[in-house]
Amino acid sequence: MGSNKLANPKSQIQVRNATTADVDTISELTNRIYAATGMPGHSRASLRGTINRFPQGQFVITVNGKVVGFCATFILNEKLAFRAHNWIDITGNGYASRHDPHGDWLYGMEVCIDTDYRGYRLGQRLYNERKRLCQELGLKGIVFGGRLPSLAKRIKKYGSVEAYIQEVQQKKVRDPVLTFQLYNDFEVVGLLKDYLPDDKPSLGYAVHLAWKNPQVEEDASTLRQKAYGGRMPDTVRVGTVQFMQRRVSSFEEFIDVVAYFVDVVADYSGDFVVFPEMFTLQLLSMEDQELSTTEAIEELTKYTPRFKEALRDLAIRYNINIIGGSHPTRVESGRVENISYIFLRDGSVHEQPKIHPTPNEDYWWNIEGGNSLHAIDTDCGPIGVLICYDSEFPELARHLTDQGIQILFVPFCTDERQSYLRVRYCCQARAVENQVYVVMSGNVGNLPKVANMDIQYAQSCILTPCDFPFARDGIAADTTPNVETVAIADLRPLTLVTARNNGTVKNLRDRRHDLYRVDWMGE
Repeated sequence: MGSNKLANPKSQIQVRNATTADVDTISELTNRIYAATGMPGHSRASLRGTINRFPQGQFVITVNGKVVGFCATFILNEKLAFRAHNWIDITGNGYASRHDPHGDWLYGMEVCIDTDYRGYRLGQRLYNERKRLCQELGLKGIVFGGRLPSLAKRIKKYGSVEAYIQEVQQKKVRDPVLTFQLYNDFEVVGLLKDYLPDDKPSLGYAVHLAWKNPQVEEDASTLRQKAYGGRMPDTVRVGTVQFMQRRVSSFEEFIDVVAYFVDVVADYSGDFVVFPEMFTLQLLSMEDQELSTTEAIEELTKYTPRFKEALRDLAIRYNINIIGGSHPTRVESGRVENISYIFLRDGSVHEQPKIHPTPNEDYWWNIEGGNSLHAIDTDCGPIGVLICYDSEFPELARHLTDQGIQILFVPFCTDERQSYLRVRYCCQARAVENQVYVVMSGNVGNLPKVANMDIQYAQSCILTPCDFPFARDGIAADTTPNVETVAIADLRPLTLVTARNNGTVKNLRDRRHDLYRVDWMGE
């Protein structure tokens, strides 16, 4: 992956519909990808036909404007989708000429990723777009023939194609394509012989696979479906990490722990994973003796570039937005600020300084408050971040709500129960008065040789407004106090809109703008 640009902090990932202006680039990309297999890529003519016939079903993924992945689909009826077929026949020689706007299944005729950009789950993003389109159109599901690029090398060991597929299904062997498709909840319908005769690595075979849209009621013709872990398309899935402060021996060990939790929430199809305030102070545990305040800040600041690079990489690789807790850093002006770094899965990085340092932060770390407070645009709508003590100042949350946020993230670090409850109660109040969701993430455990981090108390949670459409007690998810764990909840932005306009009370609409207002004087 040495030639890709994703390591550049300014890199931007975008998934969008393909247009005829992309035809030359896509054709060149597919010819390059399939050169080693002996199969041709897509011709310019077939690409124009596919895009013109069903433009909303064709997608590209770009990095800094460069097309690095392609996905093609069309609609057909169930009878055609599930009968034995080959690629030429079902796709009309690659032109999607069998596209039927009145059909009930989405057929996947292509997904490919530039070899220089693999390892970042870009293919997963294209699969997600297919599922989103399928649900948006109310289709029964997605069906296609999946290649078996390792078959030619392994057929002697397993004796038959059917035996090889069975071993992959039972997770006794990993196939680079079929394993990924099974992970995405596709089920094996059967085997397609001579699906792509020129596909020598697959010996011409393909696995007939189908994914059932969980929003469409089952009938006698549908397949058995996974009965857990599904999610509605209008939800934002959030995971909050209750993070154990433990001694680490290296920066790499610290990142491995962080990556573990990112992976956990990503495996549950999470949109956001949240870490606590000051969780990077764990890096100071590598020192053999307790550092002075000045030494500690300088040591932490040294890690800032590596920390930002590593978490940005995780956000891209795992296709998830990361609220990176907070990290005390000496900034260019010489001030020490407590900064939350927000790593979005499109590759962008945002910063939110803590506005109000606590007396402890002032005393131990000489931390000064920042001056900026902005809503952050994400692929799940605008969000805001308030670090711990900042949640106890109602004006800040109101300023973010006025900017349009629907979810407020609050990384916190508290040493005992009373401190924790101040933050918890204030976060619940912010959820009620602003009619927003609030996600809290805190530390547990201890770091004996790190100043002001000797003990921790946390009960991380995901809070909602208090009204009939929301969770009982205004708590969407909670955790056991002082235990390392993860809490996950699905949040529905549309429910907030309904509550704001038609709720039992309408806090935002009922404000007396003639009597009071919040005027922001900072940046």
